[in-house]
Amino acid sequence: MTTTVNPANRAAVLDDAHVGDIHGAFGTIRLDDHAPRRGLSAKLKTLLAIVGPGLIVMVGDNDAGAFATYGQAGQNYGTHLLWTLLLLVPVLYVNQEMVLRLGAVTGVGHARLILERFGAFWGAFSVIDLFLLNALTLVTEFIGITLATGYLGLPKAGSVVVAAAIIIASAFTGSFRRFERIAVALCLGSLLLVPIYFMVHPAASQMAHDFALPGLPGGPGQLSTVMLLIIGIVGTTVAPWQLFFQQSYVIDKRITPRFMKYEKADLAIGIAIVVIGGAALMGLTAAAFAGTSGAGNFTDTAGIAHGLEAHAGRLVGVLFAIALLDASIIGAFAVSLSTAYAIGDVFGLKHSLHRGVGGAKGFYAVYAALVGLAAAIVLIPGSPLGLLTEGVQTLAGVLLPSASVFLLLLCNDKQVLGPWVNGPKTNAFTAAVVGVLVSLSIILTSSVLFPNITAGAILDIMAGCGVAGIAAAGYAFTRRRTGTKEDPIDRTGRDHWRMPPLETLTRPAMATGRKIGMSALRGYLLVAMILVVVKIVQVALGH
Repeated sequence: MTTTVNPANRAAVLDDAHVGDIHGAFGTIRLDDHAPRRGLSAKLKTLLAIVGPGLIVMVGDNDAGAFATYGQAGQNYGTHLLWTLLLLVPVLYVNQEMVLRLGAVTGVGHARLILERFGAFWGAFSVIDLFLLNALTLVTEFIGITLATGYLGLPKAGSVVVAAAIIIASAFTGSFRRFERIAVALCLGSLLLVPIYFMVHPAASQMAHDFALPGLPGGPGQLSTVMLLIIGIVGTTVAPWQLFFQQSYVIDKRITPRFMKYEKADLAIGIAIVVIGGAALMGLTAAAFAGTSGAGNFTDTAGIAHGLEAHAGRLVGVLFAIALLDASIIGAFAVSLSTAYAIGDVFGLKHSLHRGVGGAKGFYAVYAALVGLAAAIVLIPGSPLGLLTEGVQTLAGVLLPSASVFLLLLCNDKQVLGPWVNGPKTNAFTAAVVGVLVSLSIILTSSVLFPNITAGAILDIMAGCGVAGIAAAGYAFTRRRTGTKEDPIDRTGRDHWRMPPLETLTRPAMATGRKIGMSALRGYLLVAMILVVVKIVQVALGH
């Protein structure tokens, strides 16, 4: 079947506030501006107007949980896990490129698309995962706020209340541009990690070595703990909430397929900042704790600040605490918006930062309620805050395969993306990523069941998963060769193609094999989630 190219169609957009001029933090593009961008100056002005979605979603991912996860890796294992960041770069780009494509082409949020295309039964899994993880993640952002302000000598309750008020007020301006300017300013604040890195001066040669050569630190009895941390790094770097946020934010910013290449550049800038920040965090904590009694004994990010102070002086500790506070606030912005957008999609509420509070009461009420609830939980005496921070990142890594499967299916839906559907290379890479993520979770669950698992056994599991993946790929290739060959996709004129209204689309039939595969994946991930909780409790109790 050849995909036909339709004229521009905005009827699929669910909220009419999502249609109009693009009001970015650094520029405006009028709706009727169809002039070609010729020359470096014109292209740069367009990029500045578009920059925002990719930058915010990526820097928002270097949040309080990331500070804790990368910091734990550096304090406990030096720079031996730096290679994980490098391997995650293509995963970040491919996943986020797919959702920005979905947003620009469809005008419909990720949660709504999943429910409409797969039905309530299958869609509920993904949406419920998002709501639960986002609520927990938002709590970790406020944990970061309390740790940062506590180090700076500020009162806990007052700091949490003021931070919550700032987070809520920044979204309640009724101006998309004002919110984005605040968010981008916080993103630029994340670059504070760079001067901290140079003030601590880790060994650059060792960092380069550990970037290039993967390794698993620790002995047989420690491998399960290392695997828990690696999956935590995956979960904090490629979190499921990013998929929902990026797609909805692209829509709210009114970006259309015409500006796809500029949004991809925005995404690339964000990824570069994330990797630089993550590497700096691992490097500076490794240098600060090397040869001290704190090495291998991570407690929390406040402990990192004190370790940095002991190593390089009070100023470095203060700058780190400010960077942590900045990261926690931008993370809270992004996670809260991700949830509010998704709920607006699912329940048909008006949901746009272009609207004032009176024009989108439900959207703003959800946003404010989430922030207020998370702040209240953090203030409850005796809450297991450190345990929650580690657990959220790991659960995000375990649940990522499920989110990636839905994303892959949507990006191969020709009724949804038309000439923008995935090519075979993107499909192959994403399928491989899902396979690797499932393999990691299998290794984790095995290490929980068998605490003294050896490196050889882990390699055997990886080899077995690799063989299974090759067999699955061979089966899919054989089916494609022996089945009915489809016509190549016509991608001409795709810059003006938009998805037709959802109600005009025919819901795709779910094949029996796909149902079995998805059911098996969900069942396994449920078991993996339970075992992750068991392992985290074991770590917390010192077993």
